[in-house]
Amino acid sequence: MIPFGKARGRRRPWHSCLVLLLVWAMSTAHGDEPVGTLGVVGSDTMAGLMLRWGEQLSERHPGIRLQLQASGSASAPTALAAGTTRLGPMSRAMSDSERDAFQQRHGYPVLEVEVARDALAVIVHRHHALESLRLDEIDAIFSTTRRCGGDEAILRWEQLGVAGRGGRIELNGRNPASGSFGLFRQQALCGGSYNPRLNEHPGSAAVVAAVTESLEAIGYVGLNHLTPGIKALAIEDGEGRRHVPAAEPVRQGEYPLGRALFLYVNLPPGEALSGPERALLDLILSPQGQRTVSEMGFVALSEEHLAAQRELLGLDATLP
Repeated sequence: MIPFGKARGRRRPWHSCLVLLLVWAMSTAHGDEPVGTLGVVGSDTMAGLMLRWGEQLSERHPGIRLQLQASGSASAPTALAAGTTRLGPMSRAMSDSERDAFQQRHGYPVLEVEVARDALAVIVHRHHALESLRLDEIDAIFSTTRRCGGDEAILRWEQLGVAGRGGRIELNGRNPASGSFGLFRQQALCGGSYNPRLNEHPGSAAVVAAVTESLEAIGYVGLNHLTPGIKALAIEDGEGRRHVPAAEPVRQGEYPLGRALFLYVNLPPGEALSGPERALLDLILSPQGQRTVSEMGFVALSEEHLAAQRELLGLDATLP
């Protein structure tokens, strides 16, 4: 394109001036409105939540699009370290080795932002007689190591005193790519090893389907996957008190299998979020974004925790 003004002593062609005018108009049409595509790689558990936030983001800012690859929480650290994404949702915290791999590649730590809370619920068929389990019993059912203190492996329902249920317990859970797989191993199995009889499913919906179809089955899923076809069991503590997987016990940290949901961000120290990234996180950590958390079956952050996350990102204290 010929530079604006005179060229070789001749006046600029009118059509070139028109092109420049159109480019200027397009660049200023949105003013400060953020525009761009956000690539997000990570948690399957958070997929529906991320997509809903993406829809709301596009409603607020029509020039932004969110593209999600929900391959499981284990895919987020790899993609962040490789630089193929700057945003990685995870339904568990990054491990030390995953953090180290990121820092070795980029020279600074990954930024951890808590965006919601959740819990893993141990589930059985809705007509099952069982109502609750202790953690040592859950461990004895799902593991071979029994690090939580169980005396013997629990392989059959009759060992739990469930009348009319003498069959072999069918184990269902997530595959190793899932954050739920790792979190359940740490919290419910006290870091032990899964029983090799565990049926590993690629998604929580498949776990729910397996338990819905069999009175002999047991499994675990996040709160947002509870359906009328299954029953979420309460967990008994050492004093016999039952803690149910519900919003307030999870928010207050009383339910033993509660967890935080994270969005990890590749943000160099001293660098500001890009316009689209800032818009997304501003939405997520807003009253609208947190209402969406509750609507999608997760647990919204407390006001104090929400304010702390906004401060971490340098967002305005006044929520939009």
